Amino acid sequence: MINVLALFDFDGTITTRDTLWEVIRFQKGSMRLATGLLLLSPALIAYRLKLLSNTRAKQAVMSHFFRDISLDIFQKNCDRFAAEVLPSLIRPAALKEIKRHQDNGTRVLIVSASPENWLTTWCLQTGVECIATRLEVMDNRLTGKIRGKNCHGPEKLRRIKQVVNPMDYDDIYAYGDTRGDLPMLGIAHHSFYKPFR
Repeated sequence: MINVLALFDFDGTITTRDTLWEVIRFQKGSMRLATGLLLLSPALIAYRLKLLSNTRAKQAVMSHFFRDISLDIFQKNCDRFAAEVLPSLIRPAALKEIKRHQDNGTRVLIVSASPENWLTTWCLQTGVECIATRLEVMDNRLTGKIRGKNCHGPEKLRRIKQVVNPMDYDDIYAYGDTRGDLPMLGIAHHSFYKPFR
């Protein structure tokens, strides 16, 4: 029997938009999102100019919007987002490809830089495994920091290898849409860049 593995990036590959901003809009409202983006613009510009790392930029965003929020409240809102909003952001062609792999007995992993808090619910419902960024929590409250490293770029590949041994698979498919997905795409026999647009 042939062992097949399929690795999917989430934001922009499976979804039509970056879900982090949509989660913020869902939990804080459009006005708070707009105001926050204005206040965060120096950090976001520095990130675009490659003066600030992906991890530092994400921590600035998470800290601004969610630092000190109760994990219970945050998770409850993330679960609501996954149920009420996320289905409308999923690309039908991506979901069809996931289902095709599942029907063929392929092991499917979603590998994302987005926090696992809203991905895990969707992944469980879809029947796929989830590897994603973890948020730091102290005294049941979000600190605004990432626990460990942001699941982006080389970290995606490191996290994948914690879960599976690529050498155990006869065929590997990978799907992504940014430079941060290139290390993951690099281990695949069949790699697809921006495949569902």
